[in-house]
Amino acid sequence: MKELIDLVTSQLGVNSDQAEGGVGLMLNAAKSKLGGEFSQITDAIPGLDGLISKGASLASEETEAPKAAGGLMGMISNLTGGKGKLGQLAAMASLAGGFKKLGLDAGMVTKFAPVVMGFMKTKGGDTVKNLMEKALK
Repeated sequence: MKELIDLVTSQLGVNSDQAEGGVGLMLNAAKSKLGGEFSQITDAIPGLDGLISKGASLASEETEAPKAAGGLMGMISNLTGGKGKLGQLAAMASLAGGFKKLGLDAGMVTKFAPVVMGFMKTKGGDTVKNLMEKALK
């Protein structure tokens, strides 16, 4: 989806491969967490399949260290009900390994999120934006 990638590259100063990978990682994480609800996002915003595939590919290549960190954060999130800052931190930690492979530091996850959420709201309305927020918390 060229429009979203152009938005990310212009607002964050990353290259198109980094933008595609970062957005793909976020979409793939949302798909994994939302299950069947994720179809509401793809129905509202067609053309995301390529980005989702790229994110899935990057996520499957994670090293054991990021997986272990994500797993630990996931356990903490589960213990706290996945709510609040710990839940959000767990979601962000699980994306950090993929972002590192793209040559981006973990802090970029928090910069990608508002850009992607804004796009989701513009193209899919509050329902789509709220689903993405739910997935990344």
